[in-house]
Amino acid sequence: MQQPFHRDRLTWLAYLMLAFYGFFLNVLGPITPYIKSELNLSYTVSSLHFTAFSFGILLVGFGGHLVIERLGRARSIWVGAAGVSLGAVFLVLGRNPFVTIGASFMMGLIGSLILAIVPALLSETHGEQRGIALSESNVIASLVATGGPLLVGLFASSLGNWRYALGLVAISPIFIYLIFGRGVRIAEQHVPRGSAQDAGAHVPFGADQPLSLRYWIFWVAIVLAVSIEFCMISWSADFLEKVIGMQKDNAVQAVSLFFIAMIIGRYLGSVLVRRFSIYRLLLVDLLVAAAGFLFFWKSGILILALGGLFVTGLGIASTYPLILTLAIGAAGKNTVQASARATLASGIAILALPLVLGRLADTFGIALAYGVVVILLLSDFLIIFYEQRSASPKRSSS
Repeated sequence: MQQPFHRDRLTWLAYLMLAFYGFFLNVLGPITPYIKSELNLSYTVSSLHFTAFSFGILLVGFGGHLVIERLGRARSIWVGAAGVSLGAVFLVLGRNPFVTIGASFMMGLIGSLILAIVPALLSETHGEQRGIALSESNVIASLVATGGPLLVGLFASSLGNWRYALGLVAISPIFIYLIFGRGVRIAEQHVPRGSAQDAGAHVPFGADQPLSLRYWIFWVAIVLAVSIEFCMISWSADFLEKVIGMQKDNAVQAVSLFFIAMIIGRYLGSVLVRRFSIYRLLLVDLLVAAAGFLFFWKSGILILALGGLFVTGLGIASTYPLILTLAIGAAGKNTVQASARATLASGIAILALPLVLGRLADTFGIALAYGVVVILLLSDFLIIFYEQRSASPKRSSS
């Protein structure tokens, strides 16, 4: 019989820090139409905000362990929060693309320490129940991210300035620290002493056993899943405005449908993962996402496009945490290494796909360019289907 799932102070701290990071990662999409318009940028230059953020994630994926080893997990997670907040200030104050793109890079470079630490902390704390913890952390992150488009649209329409939304959230780590300041110190005590995962041991990154081939297959699937998610977050507002004909502020706020669906989908995923095979859930999720996307992309009718946006979010919602669960499970005890390399996967996805989609939109138009999502969905489905067929019965139920 499965043990009850317990959420301690560390768990809640990890949930909230990931949500804070996720807010600024996801809010780049809703504010892009405003930055593009105010600074008179092309689709390609606008995409560089995502490119800069994701390039910062890439650097953390390659070398963030050096910072974590030097500072320790406790300090690193708060340094990450400070980096996001400072980058948000520069993004708010910036009046040319060099400043705003640089601010995005700062948030990605320093803030992604949070992304590198949180999955490892939750996996080590909850062990075999890591799937529940990772799914719930993404439910909370999606809930907070949903406020992004709403706040941006609200402040833009009522006060005439979308920047207030970012400034408001930038100060939240102060309150998180006051309430959960001892959480990460407790996290370092959770890790068994003398192990390669000991938070106090300065073990060279990658000194553990090499990550397995199965891990790297799931790693590719993570790249695809994150790519799908951010193609929708990054350009769906512009698609609704240019192709469907919505007013800009309404189109930005409509992206909240995607985030609301993500919340519902991730909540359902956190419940269903206790009862069903992760592989089965992933295959169903990808089919649902594909059906929703076809309505969004090809219907040309406002209500169907909005419904398709919602269903796409519902389907794609749990793919990242569920695939990450499989990947970390395939890594054995190398949770920190696996978590950092998963950060690298996210960085590659956010770096490449919004930029590719922006470039295709400049060349062929946003309507035709969005077809790249179909290729991503099909590829991810085939990978999971292959792994389900090749996995043993024991692995299939993990």
